[in-house]
Amino acid sequence: MTIERREPATTADERTMLEGWLDYHRQTLAWKCEGLTDAQLRTASVEPSAFTLMGLVRHMAEVERSWFRRVLAAEDAAPIYYTEEDPDGEFHLAETDTWQEAYATWQAEIASARRNASRFGLDDITEGKHRRTGERYNLRWIYTHMIEEYARHNGHADLVRERIDGATGD
Repeated sequence: MTIERREPATTADERTMLEGWLDYHRQTLAWKCEGLTDAQLRTASVEPSAFTLMGLVRHMAEVERSWFRRVLAAEDAAPIYYTEEDPDGEFHLAETDTWQEAYATWQAEIASARRNASRFGLDDITEGKHRRTGERYNLRWIYTHMIEEYARHNGHADLVRERIDGATGD
């Protein structure tokens, strides 16, 4: 599979631009993982860190789930990979964890995010609240935060990918 990244049009309306940049950064993370084996996707950034590309994709599945299901739509969506006992569980990979499962789960959460977001306007306030702060947000804030979250982690992914096979890119 070849990942194609597309920047949004420079004259797009606000929502199209926000959704476009979010998709661009989602595609960037997939691109950073493209062509690697499960073993490579499990390669830690630097010892003793547990930060891997597979763990990062699992983390972003959790982030998508949290903001677009729990906060935006007030769904009772339990964590996928982490627990109270292991709050960083998405980064703690078991031998049975595979890229195929992690990628499919991430893509399912992205599809759910798109469905839920389509029901809201940019100024609409979330139906749910943030689990730690109790705050509500508008969809514009969530989109902006998600773009920032992906952009930051894509920088991490750049470094991990370069460590794995020397590949670099924007």
